[in-house]
Amino acid sequence: MENLSMDELTNQYYDVLKELGNIGAGNATTALAQMIGCKVDMSVPQVQLLDFSQLGDSLGSEEEIMVGIYLGVDGDISGSMMFIQKKVSAANLVNKLMCGMLGVVDETIIHAEFGEMECSAIMEVGNIITGAYLNALSTLTNLKIYPSVPQLAIDMASALLSVPAVEFGLFADKILLVQTKFSDDIELDGHFILIPDMESYEKILKALGVM
Repeated sequence: MENLSMDELTNQYYDVLKELGNIGAGNATTALAQMIGCKVDMSVPQVQLLDFSQLGDSLGSEEEIMVGIYLGVDGDISGSMMFIQKKVSAANLVNKLMCGMLGVVDETIIHAEFGEMECSAIMEVGNIITGAYLNALSTLTNLKIYPSVPQLAIDMASALLSVPAVEFGLFADKILLVQTKFSDDIELDGHFILIPDMESYEKILKALGVM
């Protein structure tokens, strides 16, 4: 079998990958709603296949402080995944989990340190929603997918993206970015970044019956 190129992937299977992104994000939203104990609405996710060089622009300013949950993916497919959001959005999520203990969350939180309790809460959120995303992918494809222990980082977007950049350089010339807006009384931006290796793209598409 000839190796699948990313150009072919872009042209022939983009709609399938978009649907995967939609379902994964929907599953993650349901898990989030159960976790914080209230209804969470989700806008239609924006799904893009991007060159890695375009990723920073899609997330906003590269100097913006973001919170990233990064994990490796193994099993029938391999690669990595990141859930990333603005620090103020992460703070709002944590505040809901901690029943308002952070007080009023506004842009000033960007310059504040998250303590051990806040970081633990962010890790728990990231763990559950990335797990829910990967479970949806596993259920759809009937592939075994095992996430590694997630790692948390709070830094400028450019610094956070240097982590998947290392993985990215090994795997492919494009990545799958799913931008999701969650909201209940406030809007929360989140980005899922999925970087399977090329062989894994083929396995996913074969499992879905489109190759």
